[in-house]
Amino acid sequence: MIAIVDYGMGNLRSAQKGIEKAGFEATITDDPAVIDTANGVILPGVGAFKDCFEGLREHGLVEPVRRAAFSGRPFLGICVGMQLMFESSEEGEDTEGLGIFKGPVVRFPNGRETGYKVPHMGWNALTPIPGRPNPLLEGLSSQPFVFFVHSYYPAPEDPGVILAEAQHGVRFAAMCGRDNVFGVQFHPEKSQREGLALLQAFGRLTEENA
Repeated sequence: MIAIVDYGMGNLRSAQKGIEKAGFEATITDDPAVIDTANGVILPGVGAFKDCFEGLREHGLVEPVRRAAFSGRPFLGICVGMQLMFESSEEGEDTEGLGIFKGPVVRFPNGRETGYKVPHMGWNALTPIPGRPNPLLEGLSSQPFVFFVHSYYPAPEDPGVILAEAQHGVRFAAMCGRDNVFGVQFHPEKSQREGLALLQAFGRLTEENA
């Protein structure tokens, strides 16, 4: 079973429907005991970084989520869920994050400087980093396009955790990962065939962990 962390906001039902469409069972929960025993954990997110982190804190889920990420079980952060995995964000006056990965979350440059609108919204090409094995992207096409909605993106201290990039005025980390832990800035549940393939791959990892 895959636990989708419920901290009072986020694309909970759409994430659950995406996992179910991929052929796996998922439950939406704010119960630390369920998160502690799930075969895999998804941290979704929609909205402002600060509000999402405060939601985790108010629901008593900061430490359960950290435990899940460091447990060796498959863990996936989606959109703001990925951003929360970093140490801080420029959104909300350098708000604290979970610190699973080192580095801040930063805002896209002003659109007047780059010619690209902010927020970054819509379909964009995903470019995997060569030489970095990534089980979640193995089933994607050779030129995947995925769906983004965001104004901020992670800037990892260690560029070695970047698994895939995209371009929107600047190149940015669209997917990060290390060992069992993955984060995607795009929305796999809105990315049609490519997103379904990624969620199926995540589901298979959770089965291997069962």
